[in-house]
Amino acid sequence: MTPRRGAAALLLVALTAWAVAAPPCTIDQRVTALDPDAHPERIVLDPAWRLPPGYAPSDLVPVSRAGFAGELPLRAIAIDDLRTLRTAAEADGVRLAVQSAYRSEAYQDAVHQGWVRQLGPERAAEVSARPGHSEHQLGTAVDLRSADGPPAWELDDWALTPEGAWVAEHAARHGFVISYPRDGRDASCYGYEPWHLRWVGREVAATATASGLAYRAWLYLHHPPVEATAP
Repeated sequence: MTPRRGAAALLLVALTAWAVAAPPCTIDQRVTALDPDAHPERIVLDPAWRLPPGYAPSDLVPVSRAGFAGELPLRAIAIDDLRTLRTAAEADGVRLAVQSAYRSEAYQDAVHQGWVRQLGPERAAEVSARPGHSEHQLGTAVDLRSADGPPAWELDDWALTPEGAWVAEHAARHGFVISYPRDGRDASCYGYEPWHLRWVGREVAATATASGLAYRAWLYLHHPPVEATAP
């Protein structure tokens, strides 16, 4: 292969990978074939793909087990890394709190309907996942805030606070990704949320973050979703 053809081939591969990695944010109700209990880090949840109806994690424990105040539930599989994130932050003089964690499908429905009443269905779909499509229902996502501050979404940009800046820099080494990054709506399907962390494990978090892709895009590239077959 000539150098020119080789370069063209590499460019085509790169463009093809990007197209696969960032499919359009179409609305659908495709149910993942993956077991959410066994492979929570591999599951694509977006406007098209959802969890099995009525899914609830089997190992929910309170975030107080990670040293945070309150009894909000989170999967036990994520607790150790959430604890190390908190202790590392505190060692650097940063105090965090958990604003939200696991949400049931019914709870997410109530949240989404509240946004629909406030913004209308189209705009609501850009800022809030429909029931069944939320990473919070996986039980491995948390919304953080500054310990002495309001909910992070009430600020212009929580990432500009000391707490938000620390999370952006250090989340991956503790097994978490920021699912909805700045300027990433086309790839993530939702608006910028620097406070929303999804636990995926340290190795995956490091690899996905280093790729520069939104986590949804990284999943489509490395673990494309497969639809469950009808019983």
